[in-house]
Amino acid sequence: MPKVNKAVLDFLLTRRSRPAKTLVAPAPTRAQLGPILQAAARSPDHGKLEPWRFVVIERGAMARLADLAEACGVRLGKTEQEIAKGRSQFDMGVLAVAVIEVQMPSEKVPAIEQSYSAGAVCLALLNGALASGWGANWLSGWMTHDPEFCRQGLGLEDHERIAGLIHIATQGVRPPERPRPDMDAKTKWISI
Repeated sequence: MPKVNKAVLDFLLTRRSRPAKTLVAPAPTRAQLGPILQAAARSPDHGKLEPWRFVVIERGAMARLADLAEACGVRLGKTEQEIAKGRSQFDMGVLAVAVIEVQMPSEKVPAIEQSYSAGAVCLALLNGALASGWGANWLSGWMTHDPEFCRQGLGLEDHERIAGLIHIATQGVRPPERPRPDMDAKTKWISI
């Protein structure tokens, strides 16, 4: 019989992202963020390619990114409502970690598996922040898929893209529990 790590299992069974709009200062310091980033870096990575990297967006950079998101929205012909929503995550942001997918040349590891690894890093970063007592939320948004925003805002190269923006700060109000999937409807068992 395997040894159950009950504390970790209980955490995973009850974990809940905190909406980014409910996160308030303070955010983790660089020293406090270090172990969370290290935990995220232990995510599955076929071929040990490390097809991702981190860009930490501190409070001082948020206003510049909000303005850039607005300019990007105007350039892309987004509605006023879309632009307001796009810039709001930066206007309200305290600290975010952009997980950057970096496709690596590999004959053995297809691009899709590298994308999965970057996604796993996002989830591990989110869970690491929550397990460390912070509020955290995984966001993206139309601007994160725009190459010009990525280049100007975060200095990304053409072969890089944002897998997710993980906002991390102090939980303001605790959100209510939300409905969870019906596991019987989502699970198929194959015995033979």
